[in-house]
Amino acid sequence: MKFSGFKVIKEALTGHKGWKPLWRDPEPQSGYDIVIVGGGGHGLATAFYLAKSFGQARIAVLEKGWLGSGNIGRNTTIIRSNYLLPGNEPFYEFSMKLWENLEQETNFNSMVSQRGIINLIHTDAQRDAYRRRGNAMRFAGADSVLLSREELREKVPFLNYDNARFPIKGGLMQPRAGTARHDGVAWGYARGADMRGVDIIQNCEVTGFKIERGKVLGVETSRGFIGAKKVGVAVAGSSSRVMSMAGMRLPIESHVLQAFVSEGLKPTIPGVITFGAGHFYISQSDKGGLVFGGDIDGYNSYAQRGNLPVIEDVLEGGMALMPMIGRARLLRGWGGVMDMSMDGSPIIDRTDIEGLYFNGGWCYGGFKATPASGYAFAHLLATDRPHGTAKAYRLDRFAKGYVIDERGAGAQPNLH
Repeated sequence: MKFSGFKVIKEALTGHKGWKPLWRDPEPQSGYDIVIVGGGGHGLATAFYLAKSFGQARIAVLEKGWLGSGNIGRNTTIIRSNYLLPGNEPFYEFSMKLWENLEQETNFNSMVSQRGIINLIHTDAQRDAYRRRGNAMRFAGADSVLLSREELREKVPFLNYDNARFPIKGGLMQPRAGTARHDGVAWGYARGADMRGVDIIQNCEVTGFKIERGKVLGVETSRGFIGAKKVGVAVAGSSSRVMSMAGMRLPIESHVLQAFVSEGLKPTIPGVITFGAGHFYISQSDKGGLVFGGDIDGYNSYAQRGNLPVIEDVLEGGMALMPMIGRARLLRGWGGVMDMSMDGSPIIDRTDIEGLYFNGGWCYGGFKATPASGYAFAHLLATDRPHGTAKAYRLDRFAKGYVIDERGAGAQPNLH
């Protein structure tokens, strides 16, 4: 079933009786060529690109819950490529380009909205750092604009520019950045993968790996054993737990990251704004809710909920930046389990076990990386070679000293 404007009009005039489920609900087969563990954005994108771009068949995606129950549905929907280091910037710019064509590629409305992101500047040293980052972005083919205080005030006049502690002196803007509908991204990739023959199996938890003579033969699940020639793991905050079943210990910590949404308000915030004197970022959804977040909780956890001190810290940052939001009522909050790597950058690599591949360590960068992560992981699974933009995401870089110390990605292990 192809979506189009004509299809919407036809269904509206005929009682909406022609819509079909977006994907099948198949029973798991005894074996597949490739099994993807994790039915979140990265796992679904991997399956989609494996089938569409690399011509692979007999693929299954295993999800322990329902599609969208993990981090793909528990984030602040920001997409951007304003990174600094050469190990990251080309990858996220590749992802940005895939975002720009995602809805045409999947024939699904993921509500990609390129309204821009502004990182605020509060000190002279921060201006120098952002000028450097903006230049690095341009070298990688991304867009960046350094805004003066006056130019910034024209775009977002409601900020607290004269705060005695955190005066706003300007900002670094990426006009092509923005937001996307997180559920729509998952549904679009799931539908696209299913149309190409991928089995998406929900309520199928992986409980172990079958490994013989250093080679993976398949996975044990709550619905029985499923054989596989290759297994790719993309389970975000559950990475350490799942990979421990294969006898591996990862350089990853799991932390909760909370996000929040307010009641619906009239259009106020034009794009995404980040507070440079604390950790606070905010945008406004199409429904009018203010969507915002901040720091991870200060302890390890696998629970999809957070604690009150972090809520207070996030709201303090918001009030310092724009006191007007103090009158808005908080509608709801949620928590996602973050797989925090030790240098703030991800891992897409083969493991020492033949046929077992790993994708994780996304820290704060998981949602915005969804298309590129899926494509790069599919490239690795199909060819056994890393994608050109993901060559730095090696699993052994911590042992060999090739870390990518990208503070902009969010990790700060010394404070954990």
